[in-house]
Amino acid sequence: MRRFTLPRDIYHGEGALEALKDFQGKKAVVCVGGGSMKKFGFLDKAVEYLKSAGMEVRIIDGIEPDPSVETVMRGAAVMQEFQPDWIVAIGGGSPIDAAKAMWIKYEHPETTFEDMCKVFGLPKLRTKARFCAVSSTSGTATEVTAFSVITDYSKGIKYPLADFEITPDVAIVDPALAHTMPQKLVAHTGMDAMTHAVEAYVSTAATDYTDPLAMAAIKMIKRDLVASYDGNMEKRNSMHDAQCLAGMAFSNGLLGIVHSMAHKTGAAFADYGAHIIHGAANAMYLPKVIAFNAKNPAALKRYAEIADALSLGGSSDEEKLALLIGTLRQMNDALNIPQCIKNYGADSYPCENGFVPEAVFRERLHDIAVNAVADACTGSNPRPINADEMEKLLLCCYFDTEVDF
Repeated sequence: MRRFTLPRDIYHGEGALEALKDFQGKKAVVCVGGGSMKKFGFLDKAVEYLKSAGMEVRIIDGIEPDPSVETVMRGAAVMQEFQPDWIVAIGGGSPIDAAKAMWIKYEHPETTFEDMCKVFGLPKLRTKARFCAVSSTSGTATEVTAFSVITDYSKGIKYPLADFEITPDVAIVDPALAHTMPQKLVAHTGMDAMTHAVEAYVSTAATDYTDPLAMAAIKMIKRDLVASYDGNMEKRNSMHDAQCLAGMAFSNGLLGIVHSMAHKTGAAFADYGAHIIHGAANAMYLPKVIAFNAKNPAALKRYAEIADALSLGGSSDEEKLALLIGTLRQMNDALNIPQCIKNYGADSYPCENGFVPEAVFRERLHDIAVNAVADACTGSNPRPINADEMEKLLLCCYFDTEVDF
């Protein structure tokens, strides 16, 4: 038996934020990140709409990119004191992910972070509050997913939380919010969405329910992402819908080792002054993982289907595979994303010598590989992988060398 779960309501299109006016409740807490939602007036609008619905509103702000366990616990303490019956998270993936984890702790104060990390092992939610996610970036799709990513900085590891309990009750996908994204964020979130869709399509948990969503997203992202990056706001609107479709696909069809690797490398070199930004990591690793997975005949066939849907050409599955990999690499180039960790600068742009020294990468490689194999996303990858193979694959991602195993 399989399960397919989405938010009860998805409001989309320009002006969708106004749906908050019709919410019913007494108290709402609004979780938000840095400054963009305040700067562009969307936070004020959200609060105004909730107040017009008759609710008392409390704000939890300053949620950082790659939210920490400590941020989650602080926010949950505010919720426990305020006792909201609506949690509204507005912004990019970080405030929404953090708010999901806060929600767990609010409803079940005895739950530890370690408990939260048990895949599909969360207690029942909605005994105190319902959850609304309002996305401002076109990539994570956390507004429609059963996932959250929280960073334990003491270990330098990002942990995915996975359970249908944290699928939001309401998602608001208003493209006006996505117009605020800086160009670099458009690139990274867009390739995150592409990775979601491709991994969902080849996942061992893919179904007839998830395949159409994944394929539609792949086609839209290939068609619209680079133009959105170049400033076409019509394409920006389309990308906001495309990433949501990708999220619906992977929330139910799951992911693979591109995400396992991105989770475990993202904060692994923070002591060298930067993170490998999640979307950029996915963009760099996806072509290598496709080459690795394609040694599995069933996965090769699925990748060839993607190439056919994109009208890339090729007379054999192997030719189609090479064209798909080449297309993704061309997109990285057009979006100013490096092809490998060695060339990944501290500012995320391509450079000759990136911020992660080779010696440091090799020193930490084994532990990263072990952690990546143990990641929640590894189990649904179409080709099994062990720690030794993961080390070899990560080296290919560091040096941009051919995957021949």
